[in-house]
Amino acid sequence: MQHLEAAEFDDVVSDALDSIPAELLDMLDNVVVVVHEEPPAESPELLGVYEGVPLTERDAVYGGELPDRIVIFRGPLVRMCADHDELRSEISVTVLHEIAHHFGIDDERLHDLGWG
Repeated sequence: MQHLEAAEFDDVVSDALDSIPAELLDMLDNVVVVVHEEPPAESPELLGVYEGVPLTERDAVYGGELPDRIVIFRGPLVRMCADHDELRSEISVTVLHEIAHHFGIDDERLHDLGWG
């Protein structure tokens, strides 16, 4: 288990977002990224989740919606990683994985691409 204060964890999530090419970030639409301490009790190993309407499912009447959310769960990520480098890597993979869902890429395709 890797120890990382909440503010440091938030910084690593920010770094992961900053590492995404601007062209992709510019395509994000009506989405926020937040960090929660723990996932729901029924999914204790969940590292992140995308909640919203993927871009591929939005139509001409989409609008006036609350932002989609990408939630990154600190607890399971910290517990599963042996060191800071592994934690940084897993946070980056999780952030990219959830952003891919915003673009309409499903888990099966992400696994095929090595981002599962």
